[in-house]
Amino acid sequence: MKRTVTKRDIAKRVAKKIEEKLPITEKVVSALFTSLREVMAEANPEVRIEIRDFGVFEVKTTKAKPKARNPKTGEIVYVPPRRKTHFKPGKLLKEELKKPLE
Repeated sequence: MKRTVTKRDIAKRVAKKIEEKLPITEKVVSALFTSLREVMAEANPEVRIEIRDFGVFEVKTTKAKPKARNPKTGEIVYVPPRRKTHFKPGKLLKEELKKPLE
């Protein structure tokens, strides 16, 4: 079963690492995620957020699909271009994820 890590769990971990009170770190973590979300939402049309030793978040545009098919009805539909998110892990994170499971 997957374990879910919440924003509060991350704030607790940050509080422990920097030896700060939880309410303060919760505000900082929340502000960080809000800022990342705002930068990505404001992307016009693309943006790249690079966080060294962690990874890169990108907003990319997709191409329009004039002949997509609705799998339920088989009807041909037009899908307009849109934006999508992409995450590419950095070198350190990639190395950690490559380690074999025990």
